[in-house]
Amino acid sequence: MAWLLLFIAGLFEIGWPLGFKLADTTGQRWLWISIAIASMLFSGVFLWYAQKSIPIGTAYAVWTGIGAVGTLLLGIAFFGDSAGLWRMLSALAIVVGIIGLKLAP
Repeated sequence: MAWLLLFIAGLFEIGWPLGFKLADTTGQRWLWISIAIASMLFSGVFLWYAQKSIPIGTAYAVWTGIGAVGTLLLGIAFFGDSAGLWRMLSALAIVVGIIGLKLAP
């Protein structure tokens, strides 16, 4: 259950940079800023619950990794960010690290 909570926390971690980006690119600035702030809140709450069962260093690394890779992929898919070889290999390294932390005893 804790890993599911951590995954949800990571998804909300993606929500706040996305909200800030959309606040700058749409005409609904305060709506998106509000969504970004709500994402921060929910991300923190789910991380708090998850790290009650998962070591804090592992939880934090996985949480930030999900947020970083998820935000990178959204940037590529929807905002025209570069999908260069080194960026993708670096993102893959983060994913491999997340998997390694999950599998480590």
